[in-house]
Amino acid sequence: MSWVVRLVVALPALAALAGLLVHRQRRLSAAVAVGASSAVTVLAIVQWAASMRTADIDTFGGLPLGDLSVPLHLLSDRTSGLVSFVVAVVVLGIQVFTVWYLRDDPRYGRFAATVSLFAAGMLLLVQASDLVLVLVGWEIMGWCSWLLIGHDSERPAARRAAYKAFLVTRVADIGMVVGIVALAVRARSTDLLAVISANGHSTALTIGLVGVAVGVAGKSGLVPFHDWLPDAMEGPTPASALIHAATMVAAGTYVIARLFSLYAAHDGARTFLAVLTAVTMVYAALLALVQTDLKRMLAYSTLSQVAIMLSALAAAPHDVGPGPGISHLIGHAFFKALLFLAAGWLSVLAGATALVALRGRLRPTGALRWATGIGLASLAGVPPLIGFFTKDTVIDAAIEGEGVGATVVVVALFATVVLTAAYCTRAWLLLDTPVADELADSPVADEVVVAEEDVAVVTVADSADDAEVERVHAHGHAPITLSAALVVSVLAALTVVGTLFLTGLRGGIHVGLLSALLSVLLVAGAAFAVWSLSGQGRVDVADRVPAGLRDKAVRGFGIDAAYVGVGRAVTATARLVVTLDRDVVDAYPRAAASVVRGLGRAGDRAHRGVPSAALVALLVGAVAVAVLGVAAWR
Repeated sequence: MSWVVRLVVALPALAALAGLLVHRQRRLSAAVAVGASSAVTVLAIVQWAASMRTADIDTFGGLPLGDLSVPLHLLSDRTSGLVSFVVAVVVLGIQVFTVWYLRDDPRYGRFAATVSLFAAGMLLLVQASDLVLVLVGWEIMGWCSWLLIGHDSERPAARRAAYKAFLVTRVADIGMVVGIVALAVRARSTDLLAVISANGHSTALTIGLVGVAVGVAGKSGLVPFHDWLPDAMEGPTPASALIHAATMVAAGTYVIARLFSLYAAHDGARTFLAVLTAVTMVYAALLALVQTDLKRMLAYSTLSQVAIMLSALAAAPHDVGPGPGISHLIGHAFFKALLFLAAGWLSVLAGATALVALRGRLRPTGALRWATGIGLASLAGVPPLIGFFTKDTVIDAAIEGEGVGATVVVVALFATVVLTAAYCTRAWLLLDTPVADELADSPVADEVVVAEEDVAVVTVADSADDAEVERVHAHGHAPITLSAALVVSVLAALTVVGTLFLTGLRGGIHVGLLSALLSVLLVAGAAFAVWSLSGQGRVDVADRVPAGLRDKAVRGFGIDAAYVGVGRAVTATARLVVTLDRDVVDAYPRAAASVVRGLGRAGDRAHRGVPSAALVALLVGAVAVAVLGVAAWR
């Protein structure tokens, strides 16, 4: 078992290195990326099947840091085995889909290698039994996300989004580093089990748990660190699927799940996390409801769903455990990867991701239509799909919780159920309902602004035949390959039957009858309300929102400007510090040096280098007197 776990982490890292070496050879790069991902998936299945027994696994020895123990071990158990399997499956699907999606991209080899390294970082974090290894995996993902978001580096928007993601998560990671240091100092070890079992030092524990929560808030996009995630849509769709589905933004859920027993015993840290998640899930769902771009809608949906995962860890009782949060992480990985890849497929047909360009595009697409419908239904929480079971498990766990934090989470969860069903229904109606006759000739329907890549302006197809023609020519792509289409179909199937994977996870499925019934009624009511207000899909229900308010919501209510303001304030503060250090603090020693230098120059002028005649006469006289004195003495 130990070598299997080591290979699960090492193989994608080696694939990343090999991919960089052969990145100019497209077929070889694809073979390395897909082959390594396939092998990791098989190994993850083996680990999951054999993970009934917990195993502590050595790596390459600990670090000699005096009294601080840093063993650098890996941990294989039921949770890590299942999550590793899910991550491996999603990464494999993304690698296969990317071969088609980036078929004309000359930098495909670098992209595929970066995806492999990203997967290595996530799998290291999942398998780690040491906080140092957790931090290493955490930072690898942060760096790779910068590379993937900015893949189309010739576009200023992509470069800006990449730097924004990097800087925002860097700031939040200060909390993560401080938190890990505090927990390690408290336990005198970075070993996860030692950190969990350590006693005493309540102040260090508080700093550690709150610091880790801040770091998680940054990577997971919780308020106020949320605005980088929608802008990350500037990256290619496979990158969005990777970041939003089973890696990076979900990594924080896994970290806190591993520390769940500490959070469950600390009311302050749990309340802090509960408030962050409650605000984020409702706020992000509201913004998703009015978005004009499909990918940005899915991005805000991710913010809301990740907050739901974390809310389970903030509200579930200690005896329930972290199972509900991990359960929703897994369900979200399946249906969100499905939705992003389906959105990528659809954007190829339309040449854009703007909803006005995608209007009615699903109708003639067959398998893509049903796959998208399954993904949206699972996201909305429609039974018997995996999203229904995982979301209701979170709700039921929060209901069983105690304290103010649990109450806030329960209210936010039910509000989010309504909003999620509303924006999923809106998206389905827009994507599946053809453009109304009165809109067909409008400039908005005929021409769209391309949101993702520089491609030709396309027209909305009037029939299945037109769609078939554009399927070949739009976006510079050939028809989708069988393997890429199969990936979408497999993810759709996992969204339907994926609940079976959760049966072996403690607390993974715990559906309450009353909460489930209420949830279903809320979903049905929200869907019916959107259907009615949209005139059965003939108009966009978001158009009923006042234009000024909607425009602000689409732009995130100016949070980006706030980020810029904070950056400018930090820069101004740094310049002030430099000025004070140079012109005030250093002024005293520089003034003393100037005074001494001036006195030296004055003395130099008073005592010229050539002796004067009087001085020479004085010396001669002194010598003469001395000679006469000696002679007279004799």
